[in-house]
Amino acid sequence: MIEHSLSLCYHNKVILAPMVRVGTLPMRLLALDYGADIVYCEELIDLKMLQCKRVVNEVLSTVDFVAPDDRVVFRTCKREQSRVVFQMGTSDAERALAVARLGGMGAALLSDPDKIEKILSTLVKGTHRPVTCKIRILPSLEDTLSLVKRIERTGIAAVAVHGRKREERPQHPVSCEVIRAIAETLSIPVIANGGSHDHIQEYLDIEDFRRATAASSVMLARAAMWNPSIFLKEGLRPLEEVMEKYIRYAVQYENHYTNTKYCLCQMLREQLESPQGRLLHAAQTSQEICEAFGLGAFYEETTRELNARRAEFLARTPEAVEEPAEDTSGIIKMAVKFDRRAYSPQITPKMCLLEWCRREKLAQPVYDTVQRPLDRLFCSVVTVAEQKYQSTLWDKSKKLAEQAAAIVCLRSRGLPEGRLGEESPSLHKRKREAPDQDLGGSRAQEPAVPGKLCKKPFVALGSGEESRLEGW
Repeated sequence: MIEHSLSLCYHNKVILAPMVRVGTLPMRLLALDYGADIVYCEELIDLKMLQCKRVVNEVLSTVDFVAPDDRVVFRTCKREQSRVVFQMGTSDAERALAVARLGGMGAALLSDPDKIEKILSTLVKGTHRPVTCKIRILPSLEDTLSLVKRIERTGIAAVAVHGRKREERPQHPVSCEVIRAIAETLSIPVIANGGSHDHIQEYLDIEDFRRATAASSVMLARAAMWNPSIFLKEGLRPLEEVMEKYIRYAVQYENHYTNTKYCLCQMLREQLESPQGRLLHAAQTSQEICEAFGLGAFYEETTRELNARRAEFLARTPEAVEEPAEDTSGIIKMAVKFDRRAYSPQITPKMCLLEWCRREKLAQPVYDTVQRPLDRLFCSVVTVAEQKYQSTLWDKSKKLAEQAAAIVCLRSRGLPEGRLGEESPSLHKRKREAPDQDLGGSRAQEPAVPGKLCKKPFVALGSGEESRLEGW
């Protein structure tokens, strides 16, 4: 279990800002390695967090908050203890407090002054952890100063100010003078945000931006997303080195490949059309990402180590392993797995099976999937024409387990399964005519537009021991 200190100092700090799809565990750890004092996670919605189950992951040595669909919503580890701030969007004070008490962390997204005051006051009174608020400036300086004074009276520990109005984008200049006015008005620490690119391109620029805004600390978003070594006093490290370190963390903590791919794309930026960029764009698994960066051997070694840990843990508690609850008699079984690289990107075994059932005027395939709680692996049984099919190999996701079950059905019936080199003309014709067909389980997370960051006001609840930043 990871415990959090009840204090976190916001004076003289350099901070990784909350960024949608960027502030996951690998990026936070990398920022800490390069010198960030405090790291914010990406914004997480209160309702989603309330549905999560807190799980101690013995294999990864992490604490995970897992959604009902078995997706890890938030993952943290001891390395960032006392340095991580959990940030969550909300519009309800009681929900915000409920999540603040879930594992000792919480946050809220704010929209209007009355709601701001209610949510912040509720969090400050209902928890014993430092609460911070992150806002954008309002159209007038007078309204902005009035708002931050109300915020300060709630008893929060600090306020982060993005020096742009809500409708303004990164290409608009940051209003250093408004941040300065706020800093000179309040007695609590003010964290300046919004200086990436125009003001901050290397470490020495961070102090210049702090002086220009008279802020206590500086929070970096895009500059850190492009190259997390921006926090390094000695200067930026080569991008190749930075990306390799990021990938290693992503593999070690089983970060979802879509998130890993997205973050690497933000780092590559204009190099996305390079040979390495094209390999990254084509990658569909963590292994393929590693191979694109010459880390294939590292991936295989790390995967073996993690699997060995799982096997050891399962051996210690065999009674907790659950097999499918149904009667397995009459199920056709094969030891198969779905290897995405062996199939066309547009065609999957599930699609082939669905198309065959439609041609034969059969009911759609029905998938029954279970998960073992200890190693969190999945096994699926598909029913077609009253016959059940199952792969005997457990897989790391519900989607992959269902694809494996479909493969068993197709192979036992001698049907094409969509492998590269196979032809299925009718499938190509039908796939646009059937918008309701299942394309392989729940939709995978697709990369968002590069550079799209969180642009709303926030409040966050932090945890941590005070640590001074040297070199200011």
